[in-house]
Amino acid sequence: MELLLTIFYTFIALGVLVTFHEFGHFWVARRCGVKVERFSIGFGTPLLRWEDKQGTEFVLSLLPLGGYVKMLDEREGSVLSADLSYSFTRKTVWQRMAIVAAGPAANFLLAAFAFWLVFLAGERGLAPVVGQVEAGSLADRGGFQSGMEIVAVNGAPTNSWNAVSKQLFNFIGTSGEIPFTVTYPETNLQHSLSITVESWLRDAEEPSPLRELGVMPPFELDSLALAQVMEEGSGYAAGLRPGDKLLAINGETITGVQQFIDIIAANPGSEVELLLERDDESLLMTAVPALALKDGAQVGQLGVRLATTGRYPEGLIRQVDYTPLTAIPRALNETYGVSAFVLTSMGKLVMGELSPKNLSGPITIAKVAGDSARSGIDNFIRFMAILSIMLGVMNLLPVPVLDGGHLMYYLIEVVKGSPVSDRIQIVGYKVGFVMLMGLMIFATYNDVTRVF
Repeated sequence: MELLLTIFYTFIALGVLVTFHEFGHFWVARRCGVKVERFSIGFGTPLLRWEDKQGTEFVLSLLPLGGYVKMLDEREGSVLSADLSYSFTRKTVWQRMAIVAAGPAANFLLAAFAFWLVFLAGERGLAPVVGQVEAGSLADRGGFQSGMEIVAVNGAPTNSWNAVSKQLFNFIGTSGEIPFTVTYPETNLQHSLSITVESWLRDAEEPSPLRELGVMPPFELDSLALAQVMEEGSGYAAGLRPGDKLLAINGETITGVQQFIDIIAANPGSEVELLLERDDESLLMTAVPALALKDGAQVGQLGVRLATTGRYPEGLIRQVDYTPLTAIPRALNETYGVSAFVLTSMGKLVMGELSPKNLSGPITIAKVAGDSARSGIDNFIRFMAILSIMLGVMNLLPVPVLDGGHLMYYLIEVVKGSPVSDRIQIVGYKVGFVMLMGLMIFATYNDVTRVF
């Protein structure tokens, strides 16, 4: 059932995004006087088929994983002389550019609308106040202390941990200093700190800048339990089971997740004593963390996944409410920010500053679609907004076959005063198709390796 729901949510998300994208092409083509012969969404068996007064055939097929708008075009067959003025190729280069760009533009507009819906419910963020600083971490060496607040990273204001993470992402794969502006408890005086990095997280899969820095927000822990225990891990061999509540380690009451992780990591091959609760009974066990390598260092691991219950201090939760009017600039700003993030990520992948292992394909998209839908309608809408932006940005890349490739040809036509030859365009389309297929295969391979 969970798999079926994941597939259902994936089809819903992709179906909506593809429909908006193709409608952008369709709507502008009609406004430019181009005859649209077919508007098709999906592949496989047609479920619905109808025709409007202008002779456009609308088709909705079983699998909503793609679509196209077929316009009257002399390159695809003979056109009646009476219809020549309605042909796509007879329009000015600027009209053709507008029609091609309308698809990605529709995706950006859909994303802005989705963000607008999300922000109508307000926006909650956790103030970037440092809770714990991991001993020996980059943050510890840089002078970070518990209780200070990060008010800016590289000069950009940060009013939440999410904002801090976004700014830190810009430094992934780079070497040099990361400048921070912080304030200490009970004072508004600002101080400058910096952390020196070298090829930071360049080879990391699913990099987590905050975790790598060694800082965590304040968290009031209620309980720490085992969500999963790997059968091949040393924790399972010691008798640990999913659902066990961890109470103490080596005689110390567990007050934080990092405390538990640090003690396990510091004891590879040595016994640790665990006090836990199972079925309302207290049990005392010993386990020997298995030896593992992390960033070239030997650490201990139990082969378990942790689950926490607790809360962030209420005083650090920042709530911002919006009216339907004030939510508009916030939604546009978020659309711009996510678009810039996607472009930056692509640039880092191309420049080798971000590991290609972070490239995700259809399996990951489906998983995120299902997870976001199950976590609430607002998260699913936000996921669709981000995916719509990714679709829009990807389609604007200057790769033949994509909308950006067509725009590139039209820009060349503007400069040279005549269209790019059909032979060159066909060669470009073949190269672009091979590139896209190679990229898709590689991304799917990454998905499969994550699963298995």
